[in-house]
Amino acid sequence: MSGLVSPIPRFHLAVPVDDLDAARRFYGETLGLEQGRSADTWVDWNLHGHQLVTHLAPARTEQIHNPVDGHDVPVPHFGLILTIDTFHRLADRLRTADTEFVIEPYVRFAGETGEQWTMFLLDPAGNALEFKAFADDSQVFAA
Repeated sequence: MSGLVSPIPRFHLAVPVDDLDAARRFYGETLGLEQGRSADTWVDWNLHGHQLVTHLAPARTEQIHNPVDGHDVPVPHFGLILTIDTFHRLADRLRTADTEFVIEPYVRFAGETGEQWTMFLLDPAGNALEFKAFADDSQVFAA
């Protein structure tokens, strides 16, 4: 999908990283994102049409976790809602790259409202990412 054409508004998110070269390897090579503009202290990434910026920020704060479906979910986190096929292709790509998962890919809320595939991982700077996929997109905001 072109970075300029989207049926929904695109988001912009800036995250801190402590090593831009490690961020380039992870976001560019491991995740396969297209790199955009950059400077000595930041890099733009095309996250499926959304603008993700990794900013050099060596000082980090401690991350917290919240319990969800029997797992400790890292907070804050960000990611994408993918199709199920794309989710599994990404999970395979991450496994091939020997990525360590915080929460391995699995089906959350099986048989319940909001059933979804989900996985959590950290980038090299410790930013938590969640990728998920719903069999039924009408369940994304279901209560």
